[in-house]
Amino acid sequence: MGLTIDQILKVAPVVPVIVIDDLEDAVPLAQALYNGGLKVLEITLRTPVALDAISAMKDALPPDAVIGAGTIVTPEDLDNAIKAGSTFLVSPGTTPVLIEAAKNSSVPLLPGIASPSEAMNLLAHGFKHLKFFPAEAAGGVPMLKSIGGPLPQITFCPTGGINLDKAPEYLKLPNVACVGGSWMVPKDLVSGKRWDEIEKRAREAASLAR
Repeated sequence: MGLTIDQILKVAPVVPVIVIDDLEDAVPLAQALYNGGLKVLEITLRTPVALDAISAMKDALPPDAVIGAGTIVTPEDLDNAIKAGSTFLVSPGTTPVLIEAAKNSSVPLLPGIASPSEAMNLLAHGFKHLKFFPAEAAGGVPMLKSIGGPLPQITFCPTGGINLDKAPEYLKLPNVACVGGSWMVPKDLVSGKRWDEIEKRAREAASLAR
């Protein structure tokens, strides 16, 4: 049996949200993040090499690394990500068919929401750990505080517009387990193969209190 979403969200305070354009960057990038203390990695299915990148990272990193797929939009995405070796899945939102596919899957999904109604719908389907997306655009910390009042049983991983300066305010909230972000993996550092700088940024992110 694999890790639950609850266990995964407790591994580190930040989950890097990664876009891989060049497959050869996948392993050194993952190693830099892992060495910096970020052991849960979300690879978005936004590029043609994303699934191959997931497989390569899974093979190259130690067993305690948790490699997942983001931008799961359809049941086909879900199936392909699992075949590539993903140990968790993340979606920007949900559809009825995606919810059903996730409920029938042994690999856990962190579904995305931006409103209380969406959160309540997923809670009714048994999902208590949700992605809040796009976090900053959808109301940020005040919105999560407000949702936490009537829905204290839901735990969030807010993602979208969060950086090193904003992350601590989110992590202080009782209904936030961790945050997602891409500030430690900007395109210029990845294309420049600045793995040392990425590892440094990962270490800063991993040291955030929660």
